[in-house]
This record gives sequence, structure tokens and C-alpha cells, in this order.
Amino acid sequence: MNLAQIVTNTLKIFRQNVPEYVGSGVVDISTGMLLAVDTVDNHPREILDTVAAATADLFQGRTIVQIEEMWAHSRGMGDSRRYFNEILVNSENLVHLFMRSKTNPDIVAVVICTRAVNVGMLFAQARQGMRELETAR
Repeated sequence: MNLAQIVTNTLKIFRQNVPEYVGSGVVDISTGMLLAVDTVDNHPREILDTVAAATADLFQGRTIVQIEEMWAHSRGMGDSRRYFNEILVNSENLVHLFMRSKTNPDIVAVVICTRAVNVGMLFAQARQGMRELETAR
């Protein structure tokens, strides 16, 4: 199965299983490109592309990279392991969960729900979708 099909299947899993689902997407943060998106409403492409760029900034913006390098140095670690793997953002009406793939750290899934979501269930169901993405690769 190719990456496009794997990503499409993952988005279907998010839609089916994540409570209060509004939308999801998968971003290649090495390029800032949105690989696929699924939403319950239509959104202009420029907004979706901006979300993809913001996702890349969240995980590999200059300050984030500095923090990760400082932690690695202070712990005597020479590896380039990433410390920020999941980021939860609450906006006025929505909850946005950003999850970095463990098998490919350049791939980040974004799952968006209404504020009514049980955050524990969001994490549980979204992580299950990520496991599907990672095992299919």
C-alpha cells in the first residue's frame, strides 16, 4: 500500500472513531505540505495550507529546535531524538491535537474536534489512528 492510501485510510479512521470530530489532516513537516485532509465542512485551500505550515512551525520552529538541542546537551545525549511528540491546542471553539509519528518523525497528524470533546477519548482514539498509520508503513 502506498503512502497516499495509508494516509487516506488513517483519516477515515479518525473520522469514524474520534468523538466530536471536525476534521483531520496529515502534514509532512519536512516540506510543510499537507498530504491529505478530511473535514466535515468545506474550508478554503489557503487556510488548510496555512494550518500545514503552522504544524511544521509547532514541531520544528527555531525555538522548538533550540529547546530540544538544549535538553539533549544537558542530558549528555548526542542523538537527534524529538521531545515534542504531541501538542494539544485549545482555541475558542475547537480542540486541535497534533501528533508526530513515531516511525517517521516528519509526519504529523492533526485531529480537530469541538470543545465538547472528552480529551481523554480524543487522545485514545487519535493515538489508535496513528498506530494504524505507523503499522501500515
